[in-house]
Amino acid sequence: MRRRSVDFRRPGRRRLQDVVWWTSCTVLLLFFIYILAKGSTKIDSTYQFSRRTFRRERVIEGFNVTDEMLSPESVTRQINDQISLAKAFVVIAKESNNHQFAWELTSQIRISQIFLSNAATRRTPLTIKESQYAIRDMALLLFQAQQLHYDSASMIMRLKGKIQALEEQMSSASEKSSKYGQIAAEEVPKSLFCLGVRLTSKWFKNLSLQKNLKDQRQVDMKLKDNDLYHFCVFSDNILATSVVINSTSINSKVPDQIVFHLVTDEINYAAMKAWFSLNDFRGVTVEVQRFEDFSWLNASYVPVLKQLQDSEIQNYYFKGNTDDSKTPIKFRNPKYLSMLNHLRFYIPEVFPELKKVVFLDDDVVVQKDLSDLFTIDLNGNVNGAVETCMETFHRYHKYLNYSHPLIRTHFDPDACGWAFGMNVFDLVQWRKRNVTGIYHYWQEKNADRTLWKLGTLPPGLLTFYGLTEPLDPSWHVLGFGYTNVDPQLIERGAVLHFNGNSKPWLKIGMEKYKPLWKKYVDYSHPILQQCNFH
Repeated sequence: MRRRSVDFRRPGRRRLQDVVWWTSCTVLLLFFIYILAKGSTKIDSTYQFSRRTFRRERVIEGFNVTDEMLSPESVTRQINDQISLAKAFVVIAKESNNHQFAWELTSQIRISQIFLSNAATRRTPLTIKESQYAIRDMALLLFQAQQLHYDSASMIMRLKGKIQALEEQMSSASEKSSKYGQIAAEEVPKSLFCLGVRLTSKWFKNLSLQKNLKDQRQVDMKLKDNDLYHFCVFSDNILATSVVINSTSINSKVPDQIVFHLVTDEINYAAMKAWFSLNDFRGVTVEVQRFEDFSWLNASYVPVLKQLQDSEIQNYYFKGNTDDSKTPIKFRNPKYLSMLNHLRFYIPEVFPELKKVVFLDDDVVVQKDLSDLFTIDLNGNVNGAVETCMETFHRYHKYLNYSHPLIRTHFDPDACGWAFGMNVFDLVQWRKRNVTGIYHYWQEKNADRTLWKLGTLPPGLLTFYGLTEPLDPSWHVLGFGYTNVDPQLIERGAVLHFNGNSKPWLKIGMEKYKPLWKKYVDYSHPILQQCNFH
């Protein structure tokens, strides 16, 4: 059937279409209005949030924890004071075997600490309202502590007793530690003992080794040539001395112009001779002597030798029972009884033909060329040394007895101390000023040990007083045997000194500094391998 035209359609059907159209428009309009309202709410909430954030930032900027703790009306300070008092009561409760009460105090301390932590985190002061229960509960426990006779007077007395007991324990532990450390430092490692035995045996069994020495006439000429660089070491440690010479030669620009004068004792003489004839140190000339061969070294000329032979002195150092153990353990080191330790005051007698010499201890490592030391102007002084005073440390009053009138009259207590271990000695000025005579004078005055304890630095400070020229600190860096050293000083240092008990060849040596020393030891050497050096 053919469809009717629009004019002949039914009116009801047209009205239905109009209703649908208007309904759709209304729904769309309502949806649009909803979207606008939602966006407006978000903007308003964002604005409010930013206002709250701004307000919080203002609180954070205005809150000062230090001022809060200092304020007498501060809740934070009140809680903190309660915690401090409660901690003291915990100690006393434990000593009284009241472990239950100690536990209750500890728990309440933890709760109070949480309050303080939360306040510090949010950076707002604590209020009485939020912390009243913590303050009240802690106050009840503190009141209970007072009822248990934990009053302030008894608490103070008991804490003083506790502190005194702890100080005595600490003193005892410190003394034991010093003794054990001293024993460890004085021990001769098995490997070093083995090295000495094997070298001594090799020297006496192998006669060709003794004939293998360089032309003696040429060596003698070098030993007296003042145009060369002369170093001296007094030691009974073969390996340590070898490191000194090896490190010096490796870092020297002209090793063939270096002469090392070694002085040792009768026991180690053959081993020293064997080692330095077996090994070549880039052309360095090495002379080995034993101090027992020095005819001038006798008790009538050397006061310290007479003192060292005295039975009372030996008893003082080996047994330590003459002064009720008041002398520190470090002053009881038997090394002070060795003449090798005192030969540094007789260098002009040991080397009568020399004009200038650099003295090195056997516990040093050389990492720069030292030839410039021989051109330093000492300005008429005898001793060139690096000063060690910083603020009040290592000044004269630290080493000498200023209650004695002789010391008090002649020496400034704040005069700067200096270090033995790397010293430039002008032997011409030494002889001219009779420095050895000055040393003898002070040694004789100290026969009763009232000026200083037996050693070498205190008499050195007296002997070279006014005769010492300060050197640049980079020439001699100390402390590798007992403390931490600034890495920049290590980098710049010419001579690194392992002074202290923690020597690098001992097990107690400081591990982080051992490589500075070990790199100059040839561990592949057959004798070192046989003696288990590693």
